[in-house]
Amino acid sequence: MKLKHLLFFVIFLGHCITVQAQFQFIEGRSYLSHKTSTPLKIDGLGNEAAWQAAPWTDTFIDIEGNKKPKPYFDTRMKMLWDNDYFYFYAEMEEPHVWATLTERDAVIFYDNDFEIFIDPDGDTHGYYEYEVNALNTVWDLLLTRPYRNGGHAIDHWDIHGLKSAVHVNGTLNDPSDKDQGWSVEVAIPWDALSEATSMKTPPNNGDQWRLNFSRVQWKTEVMEEKYVKQKDPKTGKNLPENNWVWSPQRAIAMHEPEFWGIVQFSESNVLNTGFNTIKVNKANEELRQILYYFHRAQIDFKREHKAFDQSLKSFNLPNQVDGSKAVTYSLNTTEQTYLLKAQTAGTTWFINETGRIWKEIKP
Repeated sequence: MKLKHLLFFVIFLGHCITVQAQFQFIEGRSYLSHKTSTPLKIDGLGNEAAWQAAPWTDTFIDIEGNKKPKPYFDTRMKMLWDNDYFYFYAEMEEPHVWATLTERDAVIFYDNDFEIFIDPDGDTHGYYEYEVNALNTVWDLLLTRPYRNGGHAIDHWDIHGLKSAVHVNGTLNDPSDKDQGWSVEVAIPWDALSEATSMKTPPNNGDQWRLNFSRVQWKTEVMEEKYVKQKDPKTGKNLPENNWVWSPQRAIAMHEPEFWGIVQFSESNVLNTGFNTIKVNKANEELRQILYYFHRAQIDFKREHKAFDQSLKSFNLPNQVDGSKAVTYSLNTTEQTYLLKAQTAGTTWFINETGRIWKEIKP
């Protein structure tokens, strides 16, 4: 075999092996959000009967899942909804509650914070982000698409009609004592969540949206009676923050919406129902992640070769999902665009070079 042919074969084989080896299904979390018919006072306390009846989410984990140790402070939350708002209530264990930022749309994660991410139609484009610190300073923004795909954050977008409150169980910015923690209560109007999606708002019974939640936690020490971020003695820079989330991400990267969890809406009144779970279509979840591993591989290939790989065989994509469900793929490409189609069990999924994903279901 000539040397240049051998070199091409080695590169081709390595490309196939890499794509196949790097795919590992990450199981996301899910939550059933019930409806409330009673008014909620947004005060950060969450003590109404509806909140008391709503189930807690699973306790937050590290953003990288089992790759990292369990968070050293607990975080958990609940969700409710009615015809006007989508409601969130979160509790965060914290012995030293502090915050510094007071200007709206500041970069709130420079403080310890709580964050909400919402992608109503699950296509990873046109999604919403809300961040808040213990001073109830808010950063709300609209993302056109993930940054990895050339997305832009629209900072001047505001959640009109937002209600947000924080309660500190202790004393804020006082290092002389120990606190129990802080809680956040948020009401986001459906009108605001209709601005970047075709999904019905308020949702239909049984609708599923993509959401995730994050808590940023910095390591601090007390200096001159103030909280100061701990620094790396070798570099003099702040130690990296901890990122604790509801549903695990692939990496330290919240802006990969394909890994966000699933929230399903139920019309049943939270006061009249027991604990329920939702059924997640694992085949669809697996296939979504396969398509995004393909997308990342294509982006990497284009970065090196200035064009997309036009051979589907190069990627060696799994031909089964959920253990036994067959998948067939087809790929259309130009040098600068691609459209990958994956079909299984009556559902066809699509992803293109922008990273947008969508599906069609046979009637």
